[in-house]
Parts: sequence; structure tokens; C-alpha cells
Amino acid sequence: MRLTNLLLLPVLILAACQPTETYDILITNATIYDGSGGAPVQGSIAINADTIAAIGEVKGTGKTTYDAGGKAVAPGFINMLSWANVALIEDGRSLSDLKQGVTLEVMGEGRSMGPLNEEMKTEMKENQSDIQYDISWTTLGEYLQFLENKGVATNFASFVGNGTLRQHVIGYENRPATPEEIEAMKELAAQAMAEGAVGLSSSLLYAPSRYASTAELIELSKVASGYGGIYISHIRSEGEELLESVQELIDIARGADIPAEIYHLKASGERNWPKLDTVFAMIEAARDEGLAITADMYTYPASSTGLHTQLPEWVREGGVEAALERMADPAQRDKILQDIEFEHGPDKILLVGFRNPDLRQYQGKFLSEVAEALGKPAT
Repeated sequence: MRLTNLLLLPVLILAACQPTETYDILITNATIYDGSGGAPVQGSIAINADTIAAIGEVKGTGKTTYDAGGKAVAPGFINMLSWANVALIEDGRSLSDLKQGVTLEVMGEGRSMGPLNEEMKTEMKENQSDIQYDISWTTLGEYLQFLENKGVATNFASFVGNGTLRQHVIGYENRPATPEEIEAMKELAAQAMAEGAVGLSSSLLYAPSRYASTAELIELSKVASGYGGIYISHIRSEGEELLESVQELIDIARGADIPAEIYHLKASGERNWPKLDTVFAMIEAARDEGLAITADMYTYPASSTGLHTQLPEWVREGGVEAALERMADPAQRDKILQDIEFEHGPDKILLVGFRNPDLRQYQGKFLSEVAEALGKPAT
């Protein structure tokens, strides 16, 4: 017995002398969500440089230690529909998103920062508001490299927008693309994919993206599929034609052999809410068929877009300038008023931003309040 104790003594002394690991950062007492969907666990996270060195029961100390007691720690969130493409030019820190846990900005919903032609650059320059910047790039890859060179706190990626491809080749004309025009768009899409685009996007509520036919979108999606990309879409309708619009996305996924995602899936307008059960069934059936169909959503009962989307489609054809010209014509104004169908009443439309400084007094007011202040009917 005595001999055993003597033998153990050096071992215990050696173990006690082993150096303790020191990490750059040690987060202790955290509730850890690993992103798998499983239950959270309590533990610590050790970080060296830009690498997670250990998770769980971590033995060691940190040069910097954070006590995360009562807090959750998780992988960074992905903003699947980011419009930080201009904000990052102004301030690469992306603080508004970082402070919400977002570490990846995925840009390019239907429109991307390239490829551009000279006419598109002029339009982009004219549409600049508070943030003014030089357009030193032409292709999407050059824009991404511009951000890389500038330095941006978050990770970032971009789809190439079908609206951008269409405007580059056809402009704002509401007509089918010719075979030659489709080939030109496919060449531009291939270049964007080769330069790092993660797939093809569409935003089929807005011109000129919505002027693309299903067949055109399938052809462009085939290009993205060839590079391992995905197709993602703000579908044509989230209200009255929701089911038809979801079916179009499924048809594109099948026709181009490409994974497809629905941006901000919802049934807009209370009368359309019951359609979601059918939408879920359609997606599940497509997945059972072997198609990779997914969706993302925001979990609040509101949406954000331009007020011009309330105008009839024929008014919006040709872009903003053409719409303004029609609205300035008294005869056409009467027809516009007859054709407008508000999905939501003016007491549900909140005005959150204006380019014209003279109108910013109405920021934060409902359309019904502005109409009352001006002494005019809201509808």
C-alpha cells in the first residue's frame, strides 16, 4: 500500500505541473446553440485568432474572458435578403446588422451591383440619395472586389439579378426576350457566376425583372446550375396568385435542375392566409420528388417596399420616369385612380423614407394621415 502511494506521488506532481492552455478569447457560462436545431448546451467557447479552438468543458484561461452567463451564443446569422450593397460603401462596419448578430450579408434580390452598362451607371448615379459614391466597377465581380479592397466587417456574397441582366440587354421594355437576347443574358450570367455570384435571383414584383417569362428564367437558371449555384426568387405574387407563383418557382427548379428558394414566403392579405397550407403541401410534394425547394421568412406581419408598387402594372411599365410622366397627365391620372387596387388600406401604409427633403416631414406617418393633412382623399 505504501509502495503504491509512493508510485502515485510523482504522477500527481507531474499532472499538477502541466501548463494550462491559454486562448486568445474565452467565453464562459454560455448557453450554446450550435445551429443544428438541437437543444442548447451550457459550456464555454475558446477562440484562437479566427478559429474556434474548443467548445464545451474548456480547461484553460483566456487572454480576454467574457462571462456569458444568462446569454446565448450562436453562429452568426445570415441575412438572406440584404440591401447593404450601398450602405457598405459608406460604412463597411455594418454595425446595424452586426449588433443583431448578422455576420453574412447576401445581396442581389432581383437586382445586383453588376453587370452594368454605361446607361445603367448613369441611372444608378442619378438615383443616389444621401449616400453618394463613384461607380468604379462594371461587373459584379469587380463590385465584390471593391468591397474586399475597402474592407467590410461582415462576410458578404451576392446573387446576380435577372432584372439587372434584362436591363443590360433589353432595358425596361415589357416584351419577350428574343433568342439572341437570351443568349446575351446567359453570357453575362456566366461571367457573374465565374466571378463569384452564388446564383441567379429574380424579383418578379418589380420591373424589369417581372417581364421575364418562366422559360427565360429557366434558361438563365441553367447557367447558374452549371456553376453549382441556386435560384432564389421574390415570386410574382404573394397574394391572389400565390399558388401559381410558387408553382412557377417549382417549375424553374425542375426545368433547370437547380435548388430554389422563395424569398420571404408569406400569404399577403388576410383573405389569402388560408393558402399557406396548400403552399406547404406543394413544397413538400416537390421535395418528395427530389427537388431542393426551401424558403425563408420574416416573423412579423408587415413588409417593406416602394409606394410605387401600389400603382397598376401598366403605369409602372418603362420604369420610374415613365410612370411619373403618366401620373402627370390629367387624363391618365383618372384611369390610374380607377385601376388602383389597394391590398392594404391607407391606414396600414406607413411612410418610412423620402428622397425629397421637402417630403420628410411626412416620415413616420400613415398615408391616411398625410392625406388628411393635405386635405385630399387617400384613395
